[in-house]
Amino acid sequence: MKKTILTVFSITIYAFGFSQEIPETLNLQEAIDFALENNRTAKNAQRDIEAAENQKWETIASGLPQISASIDYNHWLKQQVSLIPAEFFGGNPGDFAEVAFGTKKTMNATATLNQKIFDGSYLVGLQSAKVFLEISKNAKEKTDLEVREAVINAYGNVLLSEESVKILERNIAVLEKNLNETTKIYENGLGEEESVEQLQITLSSIKSNLANTERLKTLAYKMLNITLGVDLDSNIKLTDDLNSLTTENMVVSLLDADENIEQTIDYKIAENDKVSKELLLKLEKSKALPTLNAFINGGYVGNNNQFKFLQSSQKWFGTSLLGISMDIPIFSSRMRSAATQRAKINLEKAKDDLTETQQQLKLQIETAKSEYKFAIEDYQNKKDNLSLAERIEKKNQVKFFEGISSSFDLRQAQTQLYTAQQELLQAMLDVINKKAALETVLNEIPKN
Repeated sequence: MKKTILTVFSITIYAFGFSQEIPETLNLQEAIDFALENNRTAKNAQRDIEAAENQKWETIASGLPQISASIDYNHWLKQQVSLIPAEFFGGNPGDFAEVAFGTKKTMNATATLNQKIFDGSYLVGLQSAKVFLEISKNAKEKTDLEVREAVINAYGNVLLSEESVKILERNIAVLEKNLNETTKIYENGLGEEESVEQLQITLSSIKSNLANTERLKTLAYKMLNITLGVDLDSNIKLTDDLNSLTTENMVVSLLDADENIEQTIDYKIAENDKVSKELLLKLEKSKALPTLNAFINGGYVGNNNQFKFLQSSQKWFGTSLLGISMDIPIFSSRMRSAATQRAKINLEKAKDDLTETQQQLKLQIETAKSEYKFAIEDYQNKKDNLSLAERIEKKNQVKFFEGISSSFDLRQAQTQLYTAQQELLQAMLDVINKKAALETVLNEIPKN
């Protein structure tokens, strides 16, 4: 029992020591770096590269010397009988003698070395392995870009929800103060009941929004945890704030960034596809070439009527053989020709896909630049609108408590203020997200 407890304790310590270390706080760049190491999709993309490297060596090794060995043991339960003319043994002509050749037991040990001398498909395979590795590396790069953008979006959504909660809580505090004052005015007979009811409606609506935003905040944190590659319920504190991130991400010079289409990851992937189709065409053509292989083997054969193969008295007879074989394709009923034509068609499609990708990327870059520019302009506009909405709301509060304006006017001004607050938060998030989208399509990631 004591031994069992010690074993379980040791396993627990081992597992704890090698478990994933989850940071308590993260700024945006730290979150990106952490996700690139721990996001499950990113880790699988790295594993794909490792698998491609092993596949490359697997392809190379298939053309290197291959050695195999075999050991065969045979026991005749009933030996095969051959008929031999009896006159060979002094018998009568026309008669046959029954003879069993060999021993009841045989053992044969053989080792063979095979070596390719020429195989067109092998040469194409070597090129394909290199291309496949390049495809895996490009896929990893694209995955990293997507993970980075996903982290930025998720991080921004958390900050948006947190800022929304703070604003709604401030709005509720102001509304509760206004409602309390208005209720006292009404109870003293100096106001209307409708004014109280209007504020109650507004307060109830804001409280409902706060409850929903709290739930969205919880979901936003869970989404960020998934993107980071940590447990869903991990508790991580974000150290950046939405306002500072918005300011940092207003980089107007990015709108003038060079549109180097050939360096974007989507173009590289489309080019990989074209190269792979070229290699498939080469492969089909190589199937019309002869293949040349060489081999050499050696072995020993033992014969006995009893199982005495492990004894020193057992006699063994050695054999060896050297050979070269050539396979020459002659006629395939146009099967190879059809396969070659199909490969040519696929290559033409890949070329058109590459051109289409190039055009689509130009459009995507222009669209991303336009959306980023609009996000910056919209942020400035929403910032100004919020300042106006705040002044309007304050004026209506003063007018309302002075009896100059109605509760309906105050509620309208408050609703306009709350809308302006949320629009500004969304505009701030758009600046961050649209910049990330532009950097992704440009494949232009800032180096930290």
